[in-house]
Amino acid sequence: MNVVSIDGTGEIAPEPDWESLFSDVLEVAAAREHWRVITTELRERQLMAAGNAHALQRLVVAYVLYDRALREVAENGAVTKPKRGNSRAIARTSPHFTVMREAASDAAVLEQEFGLSPRRRAAATKVQNGKKAPRAADKYRTPKQA
Repeated sequence: MNVVSIDGTGEIAPEPDWESLFSDVLEVAAAREHWRVITTELRERQLMAAGNAHALQRLVVAYVLYDRALREVAENGAVTKPKRGNSRAIARTSPHFTVMREAASDAAVLEQEFGLSPRRRAAATKVQNGKKAPRAADKYRTPKQA
């Protein structure tokens, strides 16, 4: 796996190896750009966490698959034509249209989780550091070593 980090994210969420997931160079480039945009925004809003890495990857994959399916639907339509010569064949919803809708739904859910959708921005809170500032009372609360 090729690990690339975005400036400021450190090793919090290493960028996935897009070449192992996508064979099309344009899709790899699109995935990198989506990753950069999303991680930059999350970093600036202090919402980056190590546990988010795979969810971020799923969001980027949903974007790329949506774009792939959209190109197919734009070219061939949302409905497949019945097969010629078969009197019982009927027009059906294109599987690409179904993939496009599923990817859009998956992306919308993940965008909400990350607070990327405009409606959810205010609800997203900063990642907790895990380190608390020491206080004078802390020495009285910790158990003494025997």
